[in-house]
Amino acid sequence: MAKPAALVLLGAWMAGSICMSVVATENFHTVDRLLAGRANVTFAADVDRLGRPQTRDLLRYLSSELNRLYFQIWNWTQIVLGAAVLALLAAPGSPSRSVRWSRRGTIAMLAIVAVMLVWLTPEIVALGRSLDFVPRDPVPPGMSRFWILHGAYTSLEMFKLAIGIIVATMIIRSRR
Repeated sequence: MAKPAALVLLGAWMAGSICMSVVATENFHTVDRLLAGRANVTFAADVDRLGRPQTRDLLRYLSSELNRLYFQIWNWTQIVLGAAVLALLAAPGSPSRSVRWSRRGTIAMLAIVAVMLVWLTPEIVALGRSLDFVPRDPVPPGMSRFWILHGAYTSLEMFKLAIGIIVATMIIRSRR
């Protein structure tokens, strides 16, 4: 029963990572959709009173803060999910080769999350906050570093998902 449970938790972990990427992206797209649609009369009047650029900056700041919070919570959640998967794969007895590789893969996934939790996410959060409400023309100092860090985070997420697919495959193989 441990291996099916490990597969479920691994699936939740991977699905959560994909959902976080979608949520983070959609938070910013929603700002532009709201400003373009202006379906709510009160909202449209408030935008007109404050000004579109100022409203956009405020809403994007809110989206940024929400994303920062979500990613910090998600990183801790991933640690819990990964530890649970690892515990489920640590069944007593001599494990098969597939289970040993599944454990190693899960440890690699946890290591990636640890790097994100301890270093990458705090760096992105701090740098992102320093860039909030800073004019984008000319490009502010720090923006290229922000995109490099963002790219590193995205790359690590993709790598972690690829490892997750391999781990799931190994767990399934070990059940046969």
